[in-house]
Amino acid sequence: MKLKVTKVGDSTGIILPKELLEKLHISQGDTLYITETPRGFELSVYDEEFVKQMDIAESVMLEDSNVLRKLAE
Repeated sequence: MKLKVTKVGDSTGIILPKELLEKLHISQGDTLYITETPRGFELSVYDEEFVKQMDIAESVMLEDSNVLRKLAE
């Protein structure tokens, strides 16, 4: 789906078509979460519990990077 970047007030944004909003199960006022993936970016509904879990996972990966590297061998 092709989306155009446009001016929204003093900001820049994209307009999500109704069909996309329905597929994502989002509506006006919802908070979204964007994740970078190897294939691009993934847009999903913001889930506070998921964000907490990802923050914990990132800190573990940073703190224990040597251990994780050894386990990956």
